[in-house]
Amino acid sequence: MDNLVILWTDALVYLLLVVAIAFGIYASRKEHLRAPWRYVIRSKVGIGTLVVLLFYVVIGLSDSIHFHPPLDEPDKNGEVIYSSEVISLFDQMVSGLRARQEKTYSAPLATHLYAKENIELPDGTTIRDFPRLKYGGAHLQDPEKDWKGDIMALSALGIFKGLVLTLVLSNILLIFLTIRSGCSFEHTARNVLVGRTEIPWCVALAVLGLMLVVFMWSAELATKYHLLGTDKVGEDVFYQSLKSIRTGLLIGTLTTLVMLPAAVLLGIMAGYFRGWVDDVIQYTYTTLNSIPGVLLIAAAILMLQIYMSQHADEFNSLVERADLRLLFLCIILGVTSWTGLCRLLRGEAMKLREVDYVQAATAFGVGHFQIISRHILPNVLHIVLISVVLDFSRLVLAEAVLSYVNIGVDPTMNSWGNMINSARLEMAREPVVWWSLAAAMIFMFTLVLSANLFSDVVRDAFDPRLRSTN
Repeated sequence: MDNLVILWTDALVYLLLVVAIAFGIYASRKEHLRAPWRYVIRSKVGIGTLVVLLFYVVIGLSDSIHFHPPLDEPDKNGEVIYSSEVISLFDQMVSGLRARQEKTYSAPLATHLYAKENIELPDGTTIRDFPRLKYGGAHLQDPEKDWKGDIMALSALGIFKGLVLTLVLSNILLIFLTIRSGCSFEHTARNVLVGRTEIPWCVALAVLGLMLVVFMWSAELATKYHLLGTDKVGEDVFYQSLKSIRTGLLIGTLTTLVMLPAAVLLGIMAGYFRGWVDDVIQYTYTTLNSIPGVLLIAAAILMLQIYMSQHADEFNSLVERADLRLLFLCIILGVTSWTGLCRLLRGEAMKLREVDYVQAATAFGVGHFQIISRHILPNVLHIVLISVVLDFSRLVLAEAVLSYVNIGVDPTMNSWGNMINSARLEMAREPVVWWSLAAAMIFMFTLVLSANLFSDVVRDAFDPRLRSTN
């Protein structure tokens, strides 16, 4: 496709997706890896939080397919002309939210602006009142009388659509389980409802139904109103919150992609070889830990800003400029966050080096690389997975903190940190504009809470000591 745009972060996201799929195929063939994931899927908390996380992942992946949209009119030869603007597939799907921009602040589900302005009447007189919004509630003839009934009707319609969609997907799942088990449909449905299945499908369907009801309710109201209000320049806050999902996921995942190779390689080398190799690696991460991480990130971001200002012609759009800064932030966070996992793997590798089967392999002349790949790495993999899922939440919160002090992602990029940063002045004005901060906190809280609960289940599944006591 001539109009397809592949950003650096897009390429890394789908590379990470391919790696995850490849690891899933590899793990499915190894019982010692397949058993812990069975434990995760069979956990009520694990399957429930996984459904929530999948909603975020789907939005993030759809927002990672970028392209130049075609213009309405072709050229003289009848060929399609593409705009210089770069948008994502998610932008295309929610083009209504993206295009509906008001003049300034408006409260959630409001029909008027949040502050009074001078309004000129048809007879030439001027009054000071709250102006009507251009898009929010524009279909209402008399907002004061029709607003409440319209909200109730749209809410009921959205909830009904969510329940119908949940019922359809539930029946599809029940048919699949019926075919797989060979039992009757009624027997399968009864087992699912009372929780007699190995995988708690009743919990998964309950969480899925709740998410679909909230999704359809939000979609129905967002088509007629600004569900979470608008910001200072009139942009829809609900749209900003959804767009920020990709940024949060990228910070949590790409930073891990940068951090893992150094942490795993150096940690195992330090614990296995010991001696001067251990001394050099310990000196390296001790020195790096002595540097304040915030100052190192700030210095790197400032240097990048100077480079981008001096080479502005290398960036075709603001999207590519913001994407490079996001990638650079992920790299810096990865450079400053690998030391903790490296220290854990060093200690584990030192312990595994002394076990009998590793000593026997060394006595038989097996090479170091083969010992590490066959005996050391598989036995520290549970520590790597536990650290990855635990660090994800910390990195999502780190982006919010860094953006709050203006050394995070580019100000033109949607992120929860930028929303919280802009809310500083909004919370200090009268009347208080609270919805930008509340929206960022709700979306970030849901993601971080789900990731934390899921990481607890993964930790219990992959830790041999905890798994042996269950």
